[in-house]
Amino acid sequence: MADIPDSKLKRYFSEYAHPEKTKKEVVALLKSYKGLQLEQDTYVFNDGSQKSLINLNGTIPVQYKGLTYHIPVCIWLMDTHPDHAPICYVKPTADMKINISPNVDHTGKIYSPYLHTWSAQHSKLEGLLKVLSAAFSSVPPLYSSRSRAGVDNPSYMRTESGMPTPYNGNAATPGPANNTPYPTQSYMPMPGSNMNSPYPSYPTPGYPGYNPNAAANPQGSMYPPSYPPQPGSAGMSSYPPNMPYPYPQPGGGTPAATPYPMPNPSPAPPTNTGNTSSGTITDEHIKMSLKSAVEDKIRRKMNEQTTQAQEEIEILKETQNELNRGKYKLSKIFERIEKEKTELERNISFLKEKDTELDSILAVLLEKTDVDVDEAVTTTAPIYKQILTTFTEEAATEDTIYYMGEALRRGVIDLEVYLKQVRALSRRQFMFRALLFKCYKHISYVR
Repeated sequence: MADIPDSKLKRYFSEYAHPEKTKKEVVALLKSYKGLQLEQDTYVFNDGSQKSLINLNGTIPVQYKGLTYHIPVCIWLMDTHPDHAPICYVKPTADMKINISPNVDHTGKIYSPYLHTWSAQHSKLEGLLKVLSAAFSSVPPLYSSRSRAGVDNPSYMRTESGMPTPYNGNAATPGPANNTPYPTQSYMPMPGSNMNSPYPSYPTPGYPGYNPNAAANPQGSMYPPSYPPQPGSAGMSSYPPNMPYPYPQPGGGTPAATPYPMPNPSPAPPTNTGNTSSGTITDEHIKMSLKSAVEDKIRRKMNEQTTQAQEEIEILKETQNELNRGKYKLSKIFERIEKEKTELERNISFLKEKDTELDSILAVLLEKTDVDVDEAVTTTAPIYKQILTTFTEEAATEDTIYYMGEALRRGVIDLEVYLKQVRALSRRQFMFRALLFKCYKHISYVR
């Protein structure tokens, strides 16, 4: 994947509800999956409405029978990502067909328990691709619509001329002609008819030393053919008329449309060559064919169950992690509640003590009917009592001078009386203030 300019990323994710979070997740995914490309296009919903959305277009690697194939997918991200699950499709090329299964419908839309249980907090695009890779490794979503040869080595694919071409899963680029930006050689080819095939034939891995022309000439061959011959392609069928084929055939009757790759059965033990030379199938051949078919069916079923169990385990692990986080939060809440409870109990005890003290003081006050004014206010030292008394007398003298002025203004007293009284009061006030000054000085000296 080429580096995408930051300005282009901002433009792509500008309409998304969580642009930074979505951009960070997509960039990290593109670094892990080199076969995917970031694009912006118009998505048409089932109701006919359209919306410009981001999609991840390209291939994802899938392991199948020890080989790596690249499956083309298109993942549409909703503008509310990650609040809502993405919409996923497989995109077959012109020579590929969709294998309808519980994971993929006839339109190529992908279904998965991971999408059904999508969670904004726990679900990630990388986890989705891992689940899809595991599901596709069990049941391939695509198969080749025509015969492919040389599939035993995924590093090379055969061209029309029969020349090997090095495989490159990322070599394809989007093209405007067919709008299919995926390499055709990156899918899992299915067994098909050899009629009109430009590719050379190779031995099937399940049968060592298998001759692909043995179906037409069974003499000297101790193993049954890998696939039943096509009607009319190599003479009469080597199976009896009422004997079922060892492998199930699709509705069209052409092995090229088989939705699942055929198994690799174990080699059959040698049997009596006298019967095989006559062109008939022995009971041992039928037994081994049926056995291999049953093994293949059981293997597919086990792979499906294993994949489903792995997906359920992942969901249960996420649930367990969520429960553990909830347990941790609850323990913190309980600790805080215990601390608050202890503090409240301490405050209650303190308030009860103060309440008892107030009750005792109130009882003492209720017993005393007459309260002496001089005893109502007490001081800690004699000098403080002297300061209190002197300050009170000085304040009273100042109030007296004020009201003498009011009496003169209203004509209650004449000017001569006013001046005489004010002179005496001022002299007295001066003495009070001088005494207060000495008391304050003494207190500061003592301190």
